[in-house]
Amino acid sequence: MAPGQAELRRRMSKSQARSDLTLFARLVRLARPVWAQIIGLSLLGLLLSPIALLNPVPLKIAVDSVLGDSPLPGFLQMTLPRALTGSKDGILIFAVALLVVVALLGQALNLSYALLQTSVTERLSLDFRRKLFGRAQRLSLSYHDTTGTADTLYRIGTDSASLHQLTVEGLIPLVSSLVTVLSMIYVSIRIDWQLALVALSVSPLLIAVTAIVKRRARAQSLDIKRLDSGVMGVLQETLGSLRVVKAFGQEEQQTQRFVQRGTQTLNARLRLVMIERGATLLVGLVTAVGMALVLYIGVRRVTAGAITLGQLLLIMGYLTQLYSPLKSITGRMTSVQSKLAGAERALSLLDEPTDVEERANALALPRAGGAVEFRNVSFGYEPEHLVLHDVSFAFAAGTRVAITGPTGAGKTTLVSLLTRFYDPTAGAILLDGVDLRDYRLADLRAQFAFVLQQPVLFSTTIAENIAYGRPGASEDEIVAAARAANAHDFIVALPDGYASQVGERGMKLSGGERQRIGLARAFLKDAPILILDEPTSSVDMKTEAMILEALERLMADRTAFMITHRLSTATEWPVQLEVRSGRVRVGSREPASFREPTADPPVRVPASER
Repeated sequence: MAPGQAELRRRMSKSQARSDLTLFARLVRLARPVWAQIIGLSLLGLLLSPIALLNPVPLKIAVDSVLGDSPLPGFLQMTLPRALTGSKDGILIFAVALLVVVALLGQALNLSYALLQTSVTERLSLDFRRKLFGRAQRLSLSYHDTTGTADTLYRIGTDSASLHQLTVEGLIPLVSSLVTVLSMIYVSIRIDWQLALVALSVSPLLIAVTAIVKRRARAQSLDIKRLDSGVMGVLQETLGSLRVVKAFGQEEQQTQRFVQRGTQTLNARLRLVMIERGATLLVGLVTAVGMALVLYIGVRRVTAGAITLGQLLLIMGYLTQLYSPLKSITGRMTSVQSKLAGAERALSLLDEPTDVEERANALALPRAGGAVEFRNVSFGYEPEHLVLHDVSFAFAAGTRVAITGPTGAGKTTLVSLLTRFYDPTAGAILLDGVDLRDYRLADLRAQFAFVLQQPVLFSTTIAENIAYGRPGASEDEIVAAARAANAHDFIVALPDGYASQVGERGMKLSGGERQRIGLARAFLKDAPILILDEPTSSVDMKTEAMILEALERLMADRTAFMITHRLSTATEWPVQLEVRSGRVRVGSREPASFREPTADPPVRVPASER
């Protein structure tokens, strides 16, 4: 290998070691709420080691002091009654009783360990997923637009398990295994230091195997998680658009997509198994060689009278328990890389910066007046591709504004900026004369109520869906909002009334019923600014009349923005914003043809022209 390549590999290895230590330290800090339980779990794990040391002792006593003529160890002769130590039958009874007691004690400790481990694992998982879920909700829409929902779901649902896997199922057993190894080494040396050295002579080979495999396992694990996330993406996309899939008869094509992605994951997992099992094979071979050497030399030493047969059996029993933790450590070091890959992905979600940040000492906003102004606003989902160009306008509180324009012109983007789902690339947006970025985010978004073309309902009751914007609303308030939205009559006609389940995305209700539930939600929220996105475009004329009547009541004394493609609807509104090719023109009463913006100051619409 060239010197340059060797140096590069050395640096990469050192960098990865630092990265592993950094990840471990971060995970330990995240586990702080359950540190006491983890310490208790560690102590239980440590207690299992001395119990393990007692397992071969009854056999040694039976072989040396019952089948043979060797006396009991001095401390047993001093502590046990003469009735047990005075005859071989008594010694045999003691050996059998000791075997049962050790077994019962070991099982009791294992049960306690399992219960505490489950409690700690579930608490850690829930707390970590809560943090990840909260962070995912706070991240800007641009992050989710770019990354995709499936990858975020995979990080929360699967990668989050790395926290308890590394701290509870990885770190604690690793410490326990190390203590067991040290205990077995100490006891083996006390019995016969020469055989102990022979047994330990294979340890450097085990360490070398672990170091070689670790790097390959980490890279392969990251690849598997990326592919797994892609499989979940196919599932989510297909099941979320099942009506479209069925309408075009593409079930088989989607199944083939799923199988293709799954096959890629399968091949990646097979490569990881080859790495892991290859390491296990090498470790098993090395430990078998160690056991063979100890057996060969031990038999020779028994023949020479240097040690007894019982001592050899005791050493062989300890070596079995010595090599088992060594195998465990090597195996865990390999699997730990997979867990670290998951931890790296989960923590990257937790560390993802938000595009929409709340400023320090942000202003509270109990209730806005509703005056809106855009000052030279430009925006692009990617900095080099602007969607809106130098947009300026201003409206007094209570103004009703129809936003028109062709598909893709930037109408929805305009509203998304107003609600601060995104921040402008340039310029400023003001509410009641204050930059939106100076308000508290929760207070700002509480000023808006939405009535969408396809209302979003959650898989719960009608009452809970209406109260989504005000979870503490009383039953009377919910009913009043439903009456105002012309929804009460169809709700009470349902078998369970307001307690009726709407199904996934509200699919148990018709389009018009879902629309009126969304309208009732807006009534209940009682926000000063309304965002209406084609609220009557997908309903029949009778339902449209009911919705329009309710909308008229809802818009009273509120600032309202209506996104619409219907020019007939737009002309009925006092003010029109025409959006085309990312530029905006303000008109009044009559639809205005689009012209390039001038350098004139923003148009302000007085309250008298609402």
